[in-house]
Formats: sequence, structure tokens, C-alpha cells
Amino acid sequence: MNLNRQQTSAYRITNDNAVGIRRSFLPSEDLIPMRSRFALPAAAVAIAVLAIGCGTGDDWSQPHAEPTPIGTLGSGFVTPSTPPSPEATITPTPGSWDGVRPSAGYRVVLLTAGDDAQTRTLVDAVTGWAEENEVDMRTIEPTDPHQYIASISQAIKLKPDLVISAGNDLIDPLTTVTANHLDQQFLVVGAELAEPTENVTAADWAGASFRGEGLGMSSTYDAASFTPERAARAVRAGVAAVLSRWTGIVVWLD
Repeated sequence: MNLNRQQTSAYRITNDNAVGIRRSFLPSEDLIPMRSRFALPAAAVAIAVLAIGCGTGDDWSQPHAEPTPIGTLGSGFVTPSTPPSPEATITPTPGSWDGVRPSAGYRVVLLTAGDDAQTRTLVDAVTGWAEENEVDMRTIEPTDPHQYIASISQAIKLKPDLVISAGNDLIDPLTTVTANHLDQQFLVVGAELAEPTENVTAADWAGASFRGEGLGMSSTYDAASFTPERAARAVRAGVAAVLSRWTGIVVWLD
């Protein structure tokens, strides 16, 4: 395996060209005072950014052209003459989103937490979509709940075109952070925020409508509803909505 190592900013970058672009970002010891290195919490090290063989693999240090959708939404996704209101739930015609994909170099951060089978299904769906569409994707996976908010902030600092969230554990932290960053688009897959702002879109279905601890759900939670096929549809429908500028809504799948 051929590894080329370099340092940039506050991160150490590892490129593994044997399997495509693969980068892990960890705090650089050279930028941490000596007396603080051994006091660094283990949870801080758990926040890592990983790019897995998708897209151009650049380091995102430079801005890029604003992404545009390739293709258009089909009939039945929304009715332009009566657009959905903020926080509304739409139920698009199945497959009406299939004709939309991102332009080359689309930058995505997948933010995920949780080891349950439902979260892993969502992660697999996002990864599969990214590979299929040659999306330039980074993954942030915090392992300590105390680092969830910090991990969201880390995702925002990368300035992606879209942050995709997978895992119920992130819903409450997202509610805390997203309203303060209206210029950053978020897509929540397999769950939703109770009161999303205009920059937070959700894609879920009956059995996957978790809205936060202590809050009611629009349907009964059903772990068996998290199938690979349904998760893949949710990712594609949600991204199509964001690309087409129908944001701040819930895309509900039958």
C-alpha cells in the first residue's frame, strides 16, 4: 500500500491511492501544545473525517462553483403553483425524483452516530448514492455523545454543499445547531426535526419519523421499516429536493 502523508491546517491527511482517495483527519500533534497533548480527551480523537473513494478527492481548501441539479423533478413531486409552506410535509409521486442528480464535484459531509442496524442501513444508502453519482464525500462519525455538537460544527467548517445526517442520536444536537447556520444546507434521512428551519430538509417514512427525545412522532417507530431499498429512495428524494431548492420541508415516502 502506497501512503503519502502531508499536513495541512489543524489536520493530518492520509492519502491511500491504492483504494481511491481515502483521507482521515485527526488533530495534528504539531499544533497542540506539549503540555496539552496528553490531556486531549479521547472523545476529541473520535471525531474523524473520512473520504471514501468518491468524486474528485480534492482537499476542499478552495471554493468551487455553486452546484446545480442535472435533470428536473418529474410530475408529482411538488406543484409549483401551490408550493409547500415552510415545515410542510409533501408526499411526492414515487420515482418523481429519479431524474435529478448533482453536478460534478458536489461536496457532501455524511454525519452519522450510532451502531444500530437502522443507522448502518442509512449510512450504506448514502455511501452507495455518493459512489454512484461520483460525489466528493467526507464522513464524520463521533462516538461520544458529548461530541455530537462539536461534530456538527466540524461538518459546517468544511463548508460542504450539503450535510447529510443519519442516526436518531443526532436529532437533538442538530436542533440546537442548525438554526444558527442558515447558509448551510442539511438533509436528515430516516428522521426529522420537530421545527426545522429553511435549511433543514428531511426524508422519512412511516416507521422512521423520530423527532427528538420526548417528542411525539407522526408514526410509530418501526425498526423493520429501515430497508436498504427504502433508505436509498429517501436519500435520492431528499437530495433531489435540496438540489431543486425545495428545502425546509419533510419529504414523506409511501
